[in-house]
Amino acid sequence: MDKKNIIASYLHSSGWLEKLQCHSLSDVSFLAAGEYNENWIITGTTQKNLAPKNHFVFRINHGSQLGLNSEQIRYEFNILSALENSTVTPIPYFEDTNAGNFNSVFDRGVLLMEYLPGTPLDYTQDLDRAAKIFAAVHTQPVPEQDCFVHQLNPVADIVTESLGLLARFNDHPKTAVRRSLEKYSKRIAKLGEQYAPAFAAEKQVIVNTEVNSGNFIINRERNTAHLVDWEKAVVSSRYQDLGHFIVPTTTLWKTDFIATPEHRHHFLSRYKEYAKLDHSVEELAILTGILEKTIILRGLSWCYMAWYEYTKKDRALKNNDTFATIERYLDNLEWFLQ
Repeated sequence: MDKKNIIASYLHSSGWLEKLQCHSLSDVSFLAAGEYNENWIITGTTQKNLAPKNHFVFRINHGSQLGLNSEQIRYEFNILSALENSTVTPIPYFEDTNAGNFNSVFDRGVLLMEYLPGTPLDYTQDLDRAAKIFAAVHTQPVPEQDCFVHQLNPVADIVTESLGLLARFNDHPKTAVRRSLEKYSKRIAKLGEQYAPAFAAEKQVIVNTEVNSGNFIINRERNTAHLVDWEKAVVSSRYQDLGHFIVPTTTLWKTDFIATPEHRHHFLSRYKEYAKLDHSVEELAILTGILEKTIILRGLSWCYMAWYEYTKKDRALKNNDTFATIERYLDNLEWFLQ
């Protein structure tokens, strides 16, 4: 049985579509795959006789960047549930961490959520939209009894995570890259110590931490904008998202955009306005800049680790464009670390 039929069979047995007022399942089609998840579009009809169609995303998990193993899909569901009132994230409907009992292809769990049509973010025209999304997300309350990962000192936590990525494979052949990144990590760790009180004084919010242009869905006809893919969200400083969004390792991932000082000022000014912050733009810029430097370390450390997985191991999900970008980043390491 191919995967489409397995998904269709699972949906029939789960009763999920019926609970969403769908009379029947009319189509299952592949949408996209990342490094740790694959997504399928589910189309269901709402009435018997050729009624309007509803579309959903069926998400199959294959791994966890947060070390959550089989609980990863439930974690993402809970994050999306906490952010539902923001109106800028997909609505989660159902999750099943035990879906592997139905079929082993779902052994890491599955999630059904809202499908949001649109195109990726364009840095040249969507900085305001991104600022508004971040403000909407960051002003949502963190649930009192949450089970989320907390990163109270984002710089120190990201340095620790990055060093873990660098140390994962002892026989990694790119030893010069590792030495350079380990040396850079010491610079970042010192910055983290210097600015730890400033980050500690900040309100803790839910942050996405993976805000590349492809994770934004912009629908220009409807004038809507959303941020999707919440697998690695944590409770931490708002500057994780602000820094990650504007840093070159993010903007160059799928585009050729490099933010100028004017772009940064415009983006942070809009964010301050939408989030109704008392901070000055200059204050936002200082801490955003610290996280930019830190996220460069994390991004390049991940590239170093993933390069090994792509070339030395049988990675579950592979993307040729991603691997080409990984090699390009590692080949231009010194430019990023300048």
